[in-house]
Amino acid sequence: MTCPRVEIDLAKIEHNAHQLVTLLSGRGIDVTGVTKATLGSPEVAMAMIAGGVARLGDSRIDNLEALRDAGIQAPLTLLRSPTPDQADRTVACASVSQVSELEVVKALSAAAGRRGVTHGLVLMVELGDLREGVLPGDVLDLARRISRTPHVTLAGLGTNLACRAGVVPSTDNMGELSMLATLLEGELGLHLPIVSGGNSANLAWAIAAPAGRINDLRLGESILLGCDPLTRMPLSSLYTDAFTLVVPVIESLAKPTVPRGATGEAAFGVPMPMRERGTIVQTIAAIGRQDVDPEGLTPPGGVSVLAASSDHLVLETPHRLAPGVELRFGLDYSALLRAMTSPFVVTTFAATKHHPPSLSPSLPPIANPTPAILRSLSSPLTPRSARRHQRAYAED
Repeated sequence: MTCPRVEIDLAKIEHNAHQLVTLLSGRGIDVTGVTKATLGSPEVAMAMIAGGVARLGDSRIDNLEALRDAGIQAPLTLLRSPTPDQADRTVACASVSQVSELEVVKALSAAAGRRGVTHGLVLMVELGDLREGVLPGDVLDLARRISRTPHVTLAGLGTNLACRAGVVPSTDNMGELSMLATLLEGELGLHLPIVSGGNSANLAWAIAAPAGRINDLRLGESILLGCDPLTRMPLSSLYTDAFTLVVPVIESLAKPTVPRGATGEAAFGVPMPMRERGTIVQTIAAIGRQDVDPEGLTPPGGVSVLAASSDHLVLETPHRLAPGVELRFGLDYSALLRAMTSPFVVTTFAATKHHPPSLSPSLPPIANPTPAILRSLSSPLTPRSARRHQRAYAED
């Protein structure tokens, strides 16, 4: 089958989840496994659960609904504030939402009341990265209002760093979040079960410093790709190749290295300068910017990415390749996110035993992956729209 696809090794995802859960549990921190980069894949979610995550989180309601429709019973957290008109769907599929606006709190309260449930809220705090969250000076007032609102409960505090401005999690900002949690508990006479310090970018801080009140991290990239988002460097003991993009060749011809004729802007702005290097083998793979971030691809040895248009990935290869030959690429987070979202890229799953990567003393080796994960999960290539309705696991 020669269409673009992402091959996902579920055993490697389970391994990575287990390693991180084990590491952080020694510091009193639970892991929320984040599925948004895989379009809320139930198969990936189950691998994370098998690896020991305490709950699952996703920023898209559609993805959380797909997890519930697949029969996943783990607690689900909506990692982006819903709009007020999404409150009913949110309460129906998630047990906790991240919020920062009173109007959203009121909408969730009304939706929870109609369902006869209590919905948990994690109040997000802005600690420097300038994405979402209320300023620290406004936390107590909004928390007090939440505590007086029926059908919702203040389940915790959270923050997010290293996403917009690249602010690094540190002893200072994590200490500030801890102090705010203690302040709210003292002022409001309640207990906050969740103090969520952030995402995979928090790992270096969590390993090096005391956690204080932080007892939850929301991990996606580190579990899926085995790397530190702050540096994109591999994390010891984790697999970095759980995802592989496989793309067929559609053309491979000898061509000059510089264009002929007057030039202007290309399809995506000003093209990169092209240096005269004589004739090369220029190979085109059947994927483009509509489907993947070309800057986030790691090509196979001897192959380099020259450019990409909407539907063509232009490569330099050592020799001509026959149309239909498949090339295999590694992906960074941006490339993975876009490939998993594209309806033109399909997904296959595998779960096979592997020798673990080199282990460090701080990350103990994983036990054998669970039988459910090691069951044969190679499935026919499936368009993204149909994949939501698949069940890759038999009931135990």
